[in-house]
Amino acid sequence: MRTAVTGGAGFIGSHLVEYLLGRGDDVAVIDNLSTGRLENLQAVIDHPRLSFLEGTILDRRAVDRVVRGADRVFHLAAAVGVHLIVDHPLDSLRTNIHGTEVVLDACLAEGSTLLLASTSEIYGKNAADSLPEDSDRILGSPLKSRWTYAAAKGIDEAFAHAYWREFGLQVSIVRLFNTVGPRQTGRYGMVVPNLVGQALSGQPLTVFGDGRQTRCFSYVRDVVPAMVAIAEDRTSRGQAFNLGGSFEVSILDLARRIVQVLDSDSSITLVPYDQAYGEGYEDMRRRVPDNTKARQLVGFDPTTTLDEIIVNVAEGSVFAPAARSAGLADQLLAG
Repeated sequence: MRTAVTGGAGFIGSHLVEYLLGRGDDVAVIDNLSTGRLENLQAVIDHPRLSFLEGTILDRRAVDRVVRGADRVFHLAAAVGVHLIVDHPLDSLRTNIHGTEVVLDACLAEGSTLLLASTSEIYGKNAADSLPEDSDRILGSPLKSRWTYAAAKGIDEAFAHAYWREFGLQVSIVRLFNTVGPRQTGRYGMVVPNLVGQALSGQPLTVFGDGRQTRCFSYVRDVVPAMVAIAEDRTSRGQAFNLGGSFEVSILDLARRIVQVLDSDSSITLVPYDQAYGEGYEDMRRRVPDNTKARQLVGFDPTTTLDEIIVNVAEGSVFAPAARSAGLADQLLAG
């Protein structure tokens, strides 16, 4: 099986690349390294079945080169992270909309199947008890850059669905809910690695707003196999599937648990949103996935606990020596 992965040097992409190589695929990766890092592929960079191209998905020739001969494509390349979206909305829109159209066209020309990685962000401010895939989207003003990512990914999904209906492109969509794990950095506002890094370095943990907003975190090594299984199931074509964690936690309780699990002396500080992101920033109070479709299709049943997620992120952080010296993994297993 020949597989192409856009954004394959990113956090999720690199775990996907390793998983595919482990299954025997020949894997071609394209990444512009704006948020991805070659270090993420360190364990496999010399693998004889891996090829890497540094390039952007806005470049049709580069995308064609990577997709050429591919049986399937996993499209993960995107502008991600709250800070990046808020600070550079125009570049984010171009990458997430025009880049996806380039990938769709390349897959159509090559006859490749496609898995499009989307996001729970498309549900916006919908705070329902759990969100099935047909839930309404509730977005803020299009003049607020906070919502450009959600808007762009919604357009990506609409593009993908239209290519399936009008051209027969074999495409499936997964909506990822706060996927976390080793190699994820806090550079662009990702909450778990940020808080873990602060706890390990003895800094105050900064929780934005009142901390009572809730999320469901999913572990990357639970999510990646489900992504591949959905891509391989022909009945998934033209549909979207939630892939999210099975437990809901407030960000304030998350910070408290991180302090406890990592045996940190750090305090917790509440930071107003306008101080963190600028005036007028809006957040979602709650986001809980309904994973029923993915569970019924491929048996998706995430099992990694919050404590395990915290320890695994700590072990892989830039402060990993402190985490290892504390024997965190052994402590957790013993407990």
